[in-house]
Amino acid sequence: MKMLRLVVLAVIVPAALGACSSSRQALTIYSGRDEALIGPLLERFSDDTGVAIDVRYGDSADLALLIEQEGDATPADVFISQSPGAVGYLAAQDRLEVLPDDILGSVLKEYEQSSGHWVGLTARQRVLVYNSDEVDDSELPGSVLDLTDPTYEGRVAIAPANGSFQDFITAMRQTLGDDVARQWLEDIQANGVQTYPDNNSIVDAVARGEVEMGLVNHYYNVRYLDEDPGAPSRNYQFPGDDIGSIMLATTASVLEGSDRAEDGEEFIRYLLSASAQEYFADSTFEYPLAQGVEPSDELAPLDSLAHPDYDIQRLGEGLEETVNMIRESGLL
Repeated sequence: MKMLRLVVLAVIVPAALGACSSSRQALTIYSGRDEALIGPLLERFSDDTGVAIDVRYGDSADLALLIEQEGDATPADVFISQSPGAVGYLAAQDRLEVLPDDILGSVLKEYEQSSGHWVGLTARQRVLVYNSDEVDDSELPGSVLDLTDPTYEGRVAIAPANGSFQDFITAMRQTLGDDVARQWLEDIQANGVQTYPDNNSIVDAVARGEVEMGLVNHYYNVRYLDEDPGAPSRNYQFPGDDIGSIMLATTASVLEGSDRAEDGEEFIRYLLSASAQEYFADSTFEYPLAQGVEPSDELAPLDSLAHPDYDIQRLGEGLEETVNMIRESGLL
C-alpha cells in the first residue's frame, strides 16, 4: 500500500493535523467527520459520562493512513470515518478490534461489517444537487454516466479528493468494471468538469449560480436549505439502481490494541443511542442507522429509497487503485 500513501498523503495530510492534546488519560478519537457536524455530540458524551476525550479532526482517508503509519504507537482509540472505504482499508490492515455483538446487532444488518470490525452510524445517499433557476427538470440526466455527454460540458462539479467521491468510484468499479470507471473519469475531465475541495463548497457554488450542478451527499443541501430556505439548490436522485444513487455509511471502530477499548465501545454505544441518533437525524439530516430511530421529516424513509446493490465492505480493498485512477485521469 506504499503507493496509496504517497498519492493520498500528498493531497490531504495537511488537513489532518488538527489539534488534540497528548493526554493518555483521555479517550483519543480520530474523527473524519467535521467538527461542525459531530463536535457537539462528542462534547455531550464527555459531559454525560465523565470520560475525558481528545479529538483529532481530518479527512477520513488521511486519518486512516496516519493510523497505519503510526502503527502500534498510534494514540488513537476510536476511529470515526466519513467513508466506508477508509475504515475498510484499516480493517484490511488488521488495525481494528472486533466489536461486541450488542453494538453490531443494534443497526441494520447491511451496515455492520461481517467480521465485526466496524459499525455504521448514519447513511447518506449520493445525489446531484442542481440550481433550479438555471436547470430545467427536463435537462436532468437519466444516469450519472450521462454527465460525460457534451450536453453537460462545463456545467458539473465534483470533489475528487473527497472520500465519498472516491467510494462512489470504487463502487462503480465493483458494479460496472474498471474500464467503465476509468473511461467515465477521463471523459468527465475532458468535458470540463469543475473541481471543488468538498461537498459544502459544491452546494454553495450551485446555490450561488457559480456552477449549475454537482455530485454530493444528500444531506449537505438539506442542511443548506434548512439555513436558507429560499436558495434555488435542489437534490436530484438518479432513478432506479443507478450507481449515482449509492448509499454510503459513516462508521465507528475501535483500534486494535487500544488500552481504552472499553471506553471506546461505550462511546460507540452512545453514538448509537436514541438521543445521539436523533441528533444526527435532526441536526445533520443524515439517515440514522440504529434500529427504531426515524429520519427527519425532511427525508423520505430509508427503506423507500431506490439505490444500487454493491458490497460496501469491499470499498477499502479498492481504495489504492481508485485514488490512482482518479489521479491518472487528471482530476487530482
